[in-house]
Amino acid sequence: MLNIRGLSYSVETDKGTQSILKNVDLDIDSGRFVVITGPNGSGKTTLAKAIMGLIKPDSGTISYNGADITGLSVTERAKLGISYGFQQPPRFKGLLVTDLLSIAAGRDMQEGEYCSYLTQVGLCTSDYLGREIDAALSGGELKRIEIATILARGASLMIFDEPEAGIDLWSFTRLTDTFRSIHQNTGATIIIISHQERIIRLADELVLISGGEITQRGSVESVLPQILDDTVPECAYIGEAAI
Repeated sequence: MLNIRGLSYSVETDKGTQSILKNVDLDIDSGRFVVITGPNGSGKTTLAKAIMGLIKPDSGTISYNGADITGLSVTERAKLGISYGFQQPPRFKGLLVTDLLSIAAGRDMQEGEYCSYLTQVGLCTSDYLGREIDAALSGGELKRIEIATILARGASLMIFDEPEAGIDLWSFTRLTDTFRSIHQNTGATIIIISHQERIIRLADELVLISGGEITQRGSVESVLPQILDDTVPECAYIGEAAI
């Protein structure tokens, strides 16, 4: 279980101190699929990075499975089973897909194990076992390989920051299928930062952040219609077609 209490974070700008997160409280039960959404600049990514330990909050606490992890490093949190997928996964020229999966798992694996993880994310293994993590991979391929590394890591809490960013419609469709499969088959807790309605509709719970605060949370059926009523007339940022 993930428990966040009184989490605040601010940055210094040329206009003075800007509050990004404001006293955020959030509980997420184990095994839940939660989507966090909201306008650009509302604090979604900052919250995800704080959970992973990529930024240090000004105040508040973060606990995971009963342990206070507020002061732990990224590496220490990863050892507890927390993993993070970036909007733009890094590329590593000269590093093979199999190398990356082995690093994630912390051990050398047999070919069948590599194939299993790649198959789970919808990639044809014979085409990817010898591929490098370089510019030849498309955005969609790179995203799915990153998800495979998180699976190989055996993460119990998976955080994905706008996984739809920079990928084509076909890859996006495959990506939603992948998240649905992970949720059904792994038992992991999944947190996704997203604007996309098709990803939102996969969730057990939807959390809306606006102005650094959680303003709504609940089932998709109860929260999504309110968001659409408030936003669609001005800007359909959450629409099906906006990739």
